[in-house]
Amino acid sequence: MKHIFFILFISMSLLSFGQKTIPNTEVTTLNGKKAKLYDQISKDKITILSFWATWCVPCINELDAISEIYEEWQDDLNVEIIAISIDDSRSKKRIKPLINGKGWEYKVLIDKNQALKRALNISVIPHVIVLKDSKILYRHTGYTPGAEEELYKKIKELE
Repeated sequence: MKHIFFILFISMSLLSFGQKTIPNTEVTTLNGKKAKLYDQISKDKITILSFWATWCVPCINELDAISEIYEEWQDDLNVEIIAISIDDSRSKKRIKPLINGKGWEYKVLIDKNQALKRALNISVIPHVIVLKDSKILYRHTGYTPGAEEELYKKIKELE
């Protein structure tokens, strides 16, 4: 019996900390349509998944900072950003008005039941994951001014 628990513990640890690919969970578009995450990720570009919420000031600051230089990034890097909201039923009604007010040019998806957040063991936002196809290349949590420049450098290394 001890061996079963040990194997289960090791398996869960590997899933939590050593995850190499993004799960193909269901997400929701801003229009309310359900979609599989893999269908939303570009196959020929580096994709940045930025997990955020309307109530998270550092998340908004990070997405605003990236928004200011996103056009340059697209010219210089083969990159796409997808902002994934983890807002729950109480705050999800704020997503569209916030995005409309910000004018962000990236794709925005909603992790409606936070299944993707749980599958990726995300406990802190903002949380950035850099992907190529569905493979996780880099992860970063938190935001301080200037972190977008560090992210840019990291993406340049990964290209």
